[in-house]
Amino acid sequence: MIDRGKHTVLGVGINALDYDAAVDRILDAARARRPLAVSALAVHGVMTGVLDPAQRHRLNHLDLVVPDGQPIRWALNLLHRTRLADRVYGPTLMVRVCERAAEEGLPVFLCGSTPEVLADLKTNLRNRFPGLIVAGTSPSAFRRVSLEEQEQVAATIRASGAALTFVGLGCPRQEVWVFEMRESLPMPLLAVGAAFAFHTGRLSQAPSRLQAWGLEWLFRLVQEPRRLWRRYLLLNPLYVLLLLLQALKLYTIDARSAPTPVERLGHG
Repeated sequence: MIDRGKHTVLGVGINALDYDAAVDRILDAARARRPLAVSALAVHGVMTGVLDPAQRHRLNHLDLVVPDGQPIRWALNLLHRTRLADRVYGPTLMVRVCERAAEEGLPVFLCGSTPEVLADLKTNLRNRFPGLIVAGTSPSAFRRVSLEEQEQVAATIRASGAALTFVGLGCPRQEVWVFEMRESLPMPLLAVGAAFAFHTGRLSQAPSRLQAWGLEWLFRLVQEPRRLWRRYLLLNPLYVLLLLLQALKLYTIDARSAPTPVERLGHG
């Protein structure tokens, strides 16, 4: 088990740890019914914090931010000599947490996406882990929601008896949701990106070799060029440039400089 603390990449704090350490922290909080705000962050997620100081504040006030993308792992190794051998990929983290939750009888809740995706995800997870208890589901409203609507979702999750919640709203909406709901829900909240789409077969995961080479973004760009071209063709080169400048000590972002968000965004 490896846990080498939290380190900043372009002003965003990332935990340098492996799957075992991440799963243990999540399960410890789930057993204790203790809040734990978690995100699996790739390049796009880090860049939302670089470009938006309010989002940087949110990310830096999450409890656990794991290096979802290989370029994030490489940055931790380059800048902070963390010697991580692997990333902590959100979809795989979800599977490992579900496996442990099934073994320990800890109910899970699924929040985000559409009713059809949630129904398929629930079925697939229970087929894969027969002991897994899915306490409930709540689809995305695909719009900003009122504080009252947000509290209704929180009340539904609390009443379900869930010990942890997986959140699949897409980046950065899911990180905003986890940040805003972390004090309302006494359990781990895991923002897991495209895991819902992957685990229902709606999106294909990149071949393992492309993932190892940090080229998953290229595979996804080919799948969804109209939706993702700006994210990858603009933000990826900017990430590499800023990372090199940080390595040369020519560019820094103070992780503590981001202002507190003045409003709740109410994503749902």
